[in-house]
Amino acid sequence: MIEIRNLSGNLGGFCLKDINLTINDGEYMVLLGPTGAGKTVLIEYLVGMYRQTEGSILVDGEDITPLYTEERNIAYVPQDYALFPNLTVEKNIAYGLEAKGLPQHEIVQIRDEIISSLGIEYIRQRMPLNLSGGEKQRVALGRALATQPSVVLLDEPLSALDENLRATMSKELQALQRKTNATFVHVCHNFEEAASVADRIAIMNNGHLIQVDTLENLKTRPLNEFIVRFLKTQNIFPGVSDGLSIGINEVSLKKPSPFQGNVKIAIRPEHVYLGPPNDGEKENSFAGRIAQVSYKPHLVEYGVDIGMPLIAFHIGREKYRVGDLVTVHIPQEHIILVELESSC
Repeated sequence: MIEIRNLSGNLGGFCLKDINLTINDGEYMVLLGPTGAGKTVLIEYLVGMYRQTEGSILVDGEDITPLYTEERNIAYVPQDYALFPNLTVEKNIAYGLEAKGLPQHEIVQIRDEIISSLGIEYIRQRMPLNLSGGEKQRVALGRALATQPSVVLLDEPLSALDENLRATMSKELQALQRKTNATFVHVCHNFEEAASVADRIAIMNNGHLIQVDTLENLKTRPLNEFIVRFLKTQNIFPGVSDGLSIGINEVSLKKPSPFQGNVKIAIRPEHVYLGPPNDGEKENSFAGRIAQVSYKPHLVEYGVDIGMPLIAFHIGREKYRVGDLVTVHIPQEHIILVELESSC
């Protein structure tokens, strides 16, 4: 288990601010946030590149902050993979084992098992210059896992790969983590990438840790508007609540609220349901008109007007065209009340 307690650090142009985070044994944790949020800086503190100004980092109950990088039993795969250009694939993988002074027969056994498990037998004698992005990533992972670390830190491991290879490698990463039962901490700025591998996601912004939870809870119970927008909830509106319903322009949505007055709501596009016209018996059903149709790789995106503009997703073939009349249904349980940003 990793416990980060009240961690703060000042790197001159950037500060981490009071980070508190617990990562369970065998968990796949993703640090997610925009560029410059502090994700890479945080794992660099974990690996021991910097000394914090406050706080501590514990691994299995031991405070590792006084330890040098090589004493922490933490493997780090940087964004550029950092393979040794003058060593073959098999020598890159064996490097950490040799540095630990293991007997040669053990080095060969572990090296060969890693190469076999990663399916890279065919490149074992190649130099890094002659490897593709996916091959470099597998070699870097092999080198990291060879020493059997308790924690593996991955800094943007899929950023250099094309879209199809990213999908393949994300599955391989998750399978590898499950097989080794190591604790993985994966840095990325892409919501889809995080969703494909994470047990839990920690969202950062401007040196702060904003919210930590499962993907489903982040989507349905976001802490604030930053989380809502970062997770691509496109329907966000200011409104006025009377405690039982929320008024937005001329539209009234049934949604109990613990407070009255100005509020902000969010509705994820996959929770805006379209049906045939005059099918409005359900609560929060409205007559609408299709204003826009956009085609995405795995769904159709509709812009629909009900007196306020909404985005709705439909998985499957196109059902409606621009100008079509529809009924729009918004289930009460999928209307998210968003914390208003402070004006202070």
